[in-house]
Amino acid sequence: MVRQPALHDRIAAGILDAAAAVLAERGDSASMAEIAEAAGVARATLYRYFPSRDALIQGLTRAAFDEVCARIADAGIDDVPVREGLARLVRGFVTAGGKYAALTEIDKSRMEDVEELDRRLTEPVRELLRRGVADGTLRDDLPVDVLLGLLTGLLRNVLHMVAGQRLGVEQGSAAVITVFLEGARRP
Repeated sequence: MVRQPALHDRIAAGILDAAAAVLAERGDSASMAEIAEAAGVARATLYRYFPSRDALIQGLTRAAFDEVCARIADAGIDDVPVREGLARLVRGFVTAGGKYAALTEIDKSRMEDVEELDRRLTEPVRELLRRGVADGTLRDDLPVDVLLGLLTGLLRNVLHMVAGQRLGVEQGSAAVITVFLEGARRP
């Protein structure tokens, strides 16, 4: 009996990994049959684990969210200078997020736990940006939410480049940090 939940979790994780890869490659046109084939399971098995495309997307979103939040927590961004915090944060997003690039196009209003997303994912970034404005690392003539939107836009684009293998994780992370900081530095 003890092995069943572990086996279930491994199969679900394998399906989600395959779904992330197929969706990153083919976008929204990827079919459930293609995802099942990539996961090495029958379509019936895929539907047993994820009864609908929406359930699969929710599972994928949860996996991505959990992985990115774990990387943010591990980054220790509160204990380092803002530039280093941003570099760690971006590297964590790009490392975890390259796998989930297809999710950047999902309508966030369809997601469960939007408040949790904001609290665990967005608020630490906002706080780091606030600290950067306060200590003079970042410019103070743009609201923090504008800085957040600019950083998010850079990340979204780099995630697609990493998923499409046009950039590596380190190259993509460095590009985001360089462009963001050079453009956001106090004049």
